[in-house]
Amino acid sequence: MTRPAAAPDGERASAGPASRGTRVVINGRERQAPWLWQGGDATRPEALWLPLELLEGQLGFRRAPAADPSTLRLQWYSEAFDLPAAAQRTLEDEVAVDVTARLLEAGLALSHANGRLNITLPPAAVEQLRAGPPGPRRRLVFDLAAAALVEEQGGDLVLGLVSTPALLSQLRALGLKPVQEAGGLRLRGAVRADTAVFTLAGPWRIVLDGAGGTASASGVVPLAQALLNPTLQTLLSQGVAIDRLVRGVGVRRFAVTRVGMAPSRGAPLQLKPLLRSDGMRGLSTLSALAGRSDAPIAINGGFFNRIRQLPLGALRLDGRWHSGPILNRGAAGWNAGELPQFDRLRLIETLTGPDGRSQPVLTVNSGYVQRGLSRYTADWGRVYQALSGQERAVLLRGGTVQAVLDQAALSRGVPLGAGVDLVVSRAGAPLPWPVGTPLRLNSRASHPLGQRSFVIGGGPLLLKDGRVVLNGRAEGFSPSFVKQAAPRTVLATDGRRLWLMTLEGVSGPGPTLLETSLLLQRLGMRQALNLDGGSSTALLLDGQLTVMGRGVPARVHSGLGLVAP
Repeated sequence: MTRPAAAPDGERASAGPASRGTRVVINGRERQAPWLWQGGDATRPEALWLPLELLEGQLGFRRAPAADPSTLRLQWYSEAFDLPAAAQRTLEDEVAVDVTARLLEAGLALSHANGRLNITLPPAAVEQLRAGPPGPRRRLVFDLAAAALVEEQGGDLVLGLVSTPALLSQLRALGLKPVQEAGGLRLRGAVRADTAVFTLAGPWRIVLDGAGGTASASGVVPLAQALLNPTLQTLLSQGVAIDRLVRGVGVRRFAVTRVGMAPSRGAPLQLKPLLRSDGMRGLSTLSALAGRSDAPIAINGGFFNRIRQLPLGALRLDGRWHSGPILNRGAAGWNAGELPQFDRLRLIETLTGPDGRSQPVLTVNSGYVQRGLSRYTADWGRVYQALSGQERAVLLRGGTVQAVLDQAALSRGVPLGAGVDLVVSRAGAPLPWPVGTPLRLNSRASHPLGQRSFVIGGGPLLLKDGRVVLNGRAEGFSPSFVKQAAPRTVLATDGRRLWLMTLEGVSGPGPTLLETSLLLQRLGMRQALNLDGGSSTALLLDGQLTVMGRGVPARVHSGLGLVAP
């Protein structure tokens, strides 16, 4: 869930009448996702806006590197094509783009009725399967008679193909587990963290790099089935609580899946943020994040920019700001063995020169771009590259300016080594320090929780001391964001236990933030923070996804896990 700097969630002036909904049916399989159909007729819209997560996870679109960080480059049965920021928009809580022309060119049939969007593409025949040399990165190429859909379902890959006995035998001989279903060819366990899937045209092809090996189970695993896992049974016997409740707020009913534990130094698990190993740029599956930290229990973390794949909120691990807080948004901070503290959080930093004049530093290791100074360290990644078109910077080592860098140098990339601070000026903000200037960095958090070893940011803050304190405007969220109904992920405490929670609609899209707050209050929670939600919402129990917000295994920027100490 993320909001790009793009067009608002309203109809384009050039488009005709609009229809929208929250259900998408792809070759007969229905999932929850927002969509917007503008103009055209009953089968050919002038524009059809679909979430990026749906295009990547359910249709087979693939992201490619773009020279401009704000530009989205996609590839799908064609050469890569660019979608600049002006061609992106927010659709409810998702980044959405219009790829109508490419869908129609590939032969997809489109229609809508009663709030449901129907997308149909008949299964394609496989003319030939080609396999590269054996090895962990073996390449498989399906030569097709026509374009086909490519869908990831947990650890499975579902291809819109019609197989033959000979093809199934060939796939089995290659170590795969193929199953022909009504909706296509399912390759069980084919998707690993490093598996790459892409499409080509002229002729039509689906290419799999690194398919096979172990993977998580397909799709959402029922909670009762997941709890049979020996690891989880052991944790239950050690005092960890895992359950699913159905509760109502007004006339609407919601499913709450939660994991609770009383933190202590001797507890079997400790709460930690889950991050990638290669810095702040990039997305991963929750399974991959949890696997890296050996976390048997995990939920998705805070907000991020899905286009740039950068964090938008606080992430502190072992006392270091991998990403600083923004916009005075809600956050939770804790030390090992303690209940988290909750409040809104700012990081107040200044750089002071030898003349005693100070300049404020607005963000630290953040993907949030605004006019002013921002600071980047090695926790950002090995290299910093410019995030906007008007940047200058000074590179500090040991508190002294070592270099003054222009836009060209920042665009090429500046290495961030140990002991280096890169202070970036955006949109003409003053940067008055020449090489050799000594600077003093002053940094403090607005609340003691920012001094804890671990911090995760999200927002809005929902509960404080048992009271509803929801105030989206105070944390920089739009009114539409606050009012929308969507799957939710929450970190909460009841005064004794901490709780990792997800909330979904029983027969609808999920709760609003106010409904979430009221429901948590009725469940006895004292403190609660909203994390990223929508398609990002997920709960992982020992490698098995028991909750997927919109039925699509989304990639996220960070997670929050219970990890063995």
